[in-house]
Amino acid sequence: MIEARHLRVLRAVARTGSFSAAARELGCTQPAVSQQMKALEKSVDTPLVVRSGKGMQLSEAGQVLLKHANGILSGLSAAEEEVAAIAGLRAGRVRLVSFPTASSTLVPPAVARLRGARPGVRVSLVEAEPPESLAMLRGGECEVALAFRYPDSQGVTSVPAPHVTARQARAEATLEAAASQAASDWSDLVVRPLLDDPLVGLLPAGHPLADRDESRPVELAELAGEQWIAGCPQCRGHLVELCAGAGFEPRIDFATDDYPAVVGLVAAGLGVAVLPGLALEAARHEGLATVPVRAASGAAAVRQVVALTLPDLAEVPAVALMLDQLAGAAAAR
Repeated sequence: MIEARHLRVLRAVARTGSFSAAARELGCTQPAVSQQMKALEKSVDTPLVVRSGKGMQLSEAGQVLLKHANGILSGLSAAEEEVAAIAGLRAGRVRLVSFPTASSTLVPPAVARLRGARPGVRVSLVEAEPPESLAMLRGGECEVALAFRYPDSQGVTSVPAPHVTARQARAEATLEAAASQAASDWSDLVVRPLLDDPLVGLLPAGHPLADRDESRPVELAELAGEQWIAGCPQCRGHLVELCAGAGFEPRIDFATDDYPAVVGLVAAGLGVAVLPGLALEAARHEGLATVPVRAASGAAAVRQVVALTLPDLAEVPAVALMLDQLAGAAAAR
């Protein structure tokens, strides 16, 4: 008989590539992982892993079983939450996955309100960017994922970071293409809109455009001759799309996923940047100016921030309450 604990071990082995790494991820010993894999192989009467010079890989049967394991474990997770909800939310859990800027702005007040209303509900948080967070949600590793997307984007443009090799650029392009497809397909999920996060221009304090305000936002075309500091591949791709719409290709000299690093580089006069408004709340920004920016279409540039869950999980009271609290935290801003 196939047991859920065996499927969790199989998924960890497939994700990490070894029994030892799977044991570290699951918080158990390597012999325990080996024993559970042997028990699973015995129950299906066929090998599930193949050892080779490149390490450990799933056999054809292992790949088939893994394909079904995510759905099975996700269904089990939903069942566990519904059973806990029968007790009237005196118990239960909500596992959140959030991108960093939402973790520091939206999540704290939402979780505080939920704990105040239902102290018996356990809430946990890990950080991941979309599309990884969406894969975790679909794989049963969380109940709620906070994510974002750019409503005016036509798809992530493949833009390598500065100073990468051609091989690295091709690898990044492949990852970005997969990320774009996964991030844009939410048709199987329940989508709870939270807020539109405006993109803000960051300029060195002495920049000629530093005094612009809402009555006269900066047109991206006015920054065509600047050196740029860009963020993650998805955000970098969106920046290139916006600039292309304004008639130019940005010269990206620096790329970093660390928003405080972006702020520091701009403050040092090394370039300009466009960041989400939520990111600026978590970073000190002395020595620079923040200005509103407008896309070539004339509309304000924004990213949509949403909370996502699976249809079955949306019916679980603890999950529904978490979604409500996240929406309340966003509305209170």
